[in-house]
Amino acid sequence: MQLKYNRQRNIGSSIGRILIKLVLLSILIIAGIFLIEKINFPSPEQNYKIDITNEINKLK
Repeated sequence: MQLKYNRQRNIGSSIGRILIKLVLLSILIIAGIFLIEKINFPSPEQNYKIDITNEINKLK
């Protein structure tokens, strides 16, 4: 029977992998924000003015 050699990971290598993943995730998020800003969403063409004074008087 042969024993397997289980090498434990260094703290530095595991921290390095986590940092690389965090950097890649932040780059993806920033790229997504910039791409969303490029989209021209429609805005309302007229400003709505709603008179709510009657509603306030009914509540009193």
